[in-house]
Amino acid sequence: MDGKGGVSSFESALPKTPRWQRRNPRRCRRLRFLALGCLCFIAFAQWKQLSRPPSPALPQNPDITIHGLSVKRLQDDLATCERLRKKPQDPIGAGRERNARYIDGHAPTLIKDATVWVGEPAAGTPPGAARKGAGFSWSKADVYLEHGLIKRVESSIALSSVASNTVVFNANGRPLTAGIIDMHSHAGVDSLPELVGNEDINEESSDTTPYIRSIDGLQPADHQIQVIKSGGVTTSLMLPGSANNMGGEAYVIKHAVGKADGRNETSAADMLADPDRNWRFMKMACGENPKRVYGRPGKQGPTSRLGESWEFRHAFEQVTKLVRDQDDWCSAVTAGVHDMQSYLPQELRWESLGALLRHQVRLNTHCYTIPDLEAFVDHTNEFKFRVRAFHHAHQTYLVPEILKRAYGGEPPASALFADNMWYKAEANVASEYAGKILYDNGLTPVYVSDNPVLNAQHVVFEAAKGYKYGLPYHAALAAVTTAPAELLGFGKRLGKVKPGFDADIVVWDSDPLSVGAAPVQVWIDGTAQFENPVELKKPVAEVMAPSENLSTIPDAPVAMDDVIFTGVSKVLTKDEAKGLSSTNVVVVSKGAVTCVGSCESELQAASRHGTPIINLQNGYLTDSFTAFGSKIGLNAIDAEKNTDNGPSGSAFTRAEDGLALDTQKTNISYTYGVTKAISAPRLMGLGTHHGMSVGFLTGSRNSLDNNAIFAPDAAVHYTLDLHIKSAGQPDITSISAAVGALRRKLLTAASKRADPVPDTYSENFYLQRVVNGSLPLVVTVHSADVMASLLRVKRAVEDATHTPLRMVVYGGAESHLVARELAAARVGVVLAPAFAYRVKWDQRRALTGAPLTNGTAVDRLLEAGVVTGMGLAEDWELGSWTELGESRLCFSLVGATVETTASASMCM
Repeated sequence: MDGKGGVSSFESALPKTPRWQRRNPRRCRRLRFLALGCLCFIAFAQWKQLSRPPSPALPQNPDITIHGLSVKRLQDDLATCERLRKKPQDPIGAGRERNARYIDGHAPTLIKDATVWVGEPAAGTPPGAARKGAGFSWSKADVYLEHGLIKRVESSIALSSVASNTVVFNANGRPLTAGIIDMHSHAGVDSLPELVGNEDINEESSDTTPYIRSIDGLQPADHQIQVIKSGGVTTSLMLPGSANNMGGEAYVIKHAVGKADGRNETSAADMLADPDRNWRFMKMACGENPKRVYGRPGKQGPTSRLGESWEFRHAFEQVTKLVRDQDDWCSAVTAGVHDMQSYLPQELRWESLGALLRHQVRLNTHCYTIPDLEAFVDHTNEFKFRVRAFHHAHQTYLVPEILKRAYGGEPPASALFADNMWYKAEANVASEYAGKILYDNGLTPVYVSDNPVLNAQHVVFEAAKGYKYGLPYHAALAAVTTAPAELLGFGKRLGKVKPGFDADIVVWDSDPLSVGAAPVQVWIDGTAQFENPVELKKPVAEVMAPSENLSTIPDAPVAMDDVIFTGVSKVLTKDEAKGLSSTNVVVVSKGAVTCVGSCESELQAASRHGTPIINLQNGYLTDSFTAFGSKIGLNAIDAEKNTDNGPSGSAFTRAEDGLALDTQKTNISYTYGVTKAISAPRLMGLGTHHGMSVGFLTGSRNSLDNNAIFAPDAAVHYTLDLHIKSAGQPDITSISAAVGALRRKLLTAASKRADPVPDTYSENFYLQRVVNGSLPLVVTVHSADVMASLLRVKRAVEDATHTPLRMVVYGGAESHLVARELAAARVGVVLAPAFAYRVKWDQRRALTGAPLTNGTAVDRLLEAGVVTGMGLAEDWELGSWTELGESRLCFSLVGATVETTASASMCM
């Protein structure tokens, strides 16, 4: 290069370097960094690839998913999701050609000339009017049964229009209804007679057992199932017991068992009312039972209603989580089972409770009191499930608004007894008018048995009493037919006499709501259940005309100096028994009946002096009643020992010394016309006796009232039933020991009759009065074998004293077996209960009556000439015990006034 900056000739002579080969230091550095970065990225990517676990190879077994799960099990889980989502519907009735329970080979039946109660109002009757009874009536009709269904109900069905092999049954105008439905029974799981080996009513391993099933302990051979059917009951809900807050699953069965009843097999499954099992059923309980059974402070709960609510909520919380997890899984599986990484979460312990939350289960809950009801209603709203009925439900009549708050928009029904109450604190706030009050408030009363608490053979009698206590006639019949059918989800199949319904039919010998009504024949699924049913001799059957007068709850008893009763049709007193015209008059003045008949002058005088006149409308005039054998006066609330005189055990005591009056029992007894009672101290159980009984007036305020006690020492009582073996008496652990001890006591008293006894209140003093004939000896006994032993004891004492021993049998379930011997020995019998059934082993041969047996114990005893009375096995029975089925005037003449319990409806 020259000094001027030009190119020298030498430089120009050199070859030129290409532009791309000319070095640029900055660019080279950038390229090096780029290359290094690429190498680092490649190394990092290679490291990541090497560190990742190898992808699984496609499965060689098509039955296993890429996650190692069984395809079949996942598909089964998918099918389970479909079942979980299923919303049950009441099984159809109309549209079936045959009943799923029908067995081929059974001939059709045509029932001619029946008086039919369809069970629903005439078409077009407005709902409001129907609720009041409009549109309901008995009607003359023929009923055709075929393939287990009611096929036709028409005024006249010609024999030529039905199958040639049809069996014809002539009802001769008698009442025909759908089969009775009892939606609270323990028959089969609490088999009778009660034996430890057959008792499967409660699973007491835990307070929360929704997973147990009553069907697993159901005994088809339980004879009580046949006894129940003989009362017209064709269907029952067989529940677990009420010891647990969550007792388990229940099942609806029909009372046809084995080939003798037209079935193919003898099994619980064959008895299911709906073989397709559209609905499931569950039993829960709250209140006193669970806390009593499980409450052990510091060891096990619940010990209170507070704890019970926690037990309920805790269980529902766990099941709610399970249901949500299942719903999430079932939603995810819609993409395909091969993508699932787990199986459907399931837990058998909670499966049935989950079904309840999915509205697949019809729940029935034992609840008595206001706090029980309110808490459980709160649970239904918190966890979104329905309860179909509260059972026992003695206080529901007080709080209809609480029931109306229950989840589901349809308030629960109340499954009740008509008048079984006072047996524990929960049942002490109760009313025989509960059914009427509930119905008046738009709720549904249902009458149940709780068999064996009540003999379900007579559950229709609960409805009859409900009618007498003010429930409308149509609602009372519905309470044991259509209402339970609808609550059980069988409203399209059971409870009505119309085409398409199951052929469960009863023909009655009298109006089913009349006292003593009995079936002439019962059909289940169209098959007659009794080959040679016993039919009682009764007048031509007539159905009752529903009385609106019963809708008024009668006032409390009122003391009157003078009163006139009109509308008396019969006089039934110890002095006379006669029928009168329906307009006859009875005048009572200053403690005496002064006129029976037209009594025109007395009526005229009454109008001048303002004497009260009460119209009984076909009323009866009777003496007031005396309760014998109850604990009235010695017991206020059966299950509360603080309100009870207590058991005697080995001590011989006097009832007069423990008499406590002015209790709910004595006051209600008086209201029912039971103005006198003879009560004895109890041995141990409520139906046992030991000591001296006392006779007293139930209307007295205390035992010092004027004439309060009419028999300070009425009779000497001993017990020789099964309780005696565990009564805590020294050296008496067997029936034979008890009979021997009584024989020795009586013979000892007989040998010292002339000797003075320093203690005039001692057992030996009273036994001396027994053996000299001045006091009766009353023995509580049911077994005919023990009665035979007692007759031998009586003979031995009489041989020693040459004086007749005045002996009375109390209880007497099997007395019909020794009726002639009792009559010959001049031993009277007080039956308690009046219609015994085989509750205990020593009652197992009791007669149950038509249509199974020709009469009951009372028939056999009277035929043999035995002096027979009726006592009270339990205190609550006094309402049923005094029921005559007509308006009745009962009064007790006390001093110069008449204590009357007459009302426009009845005195009970």
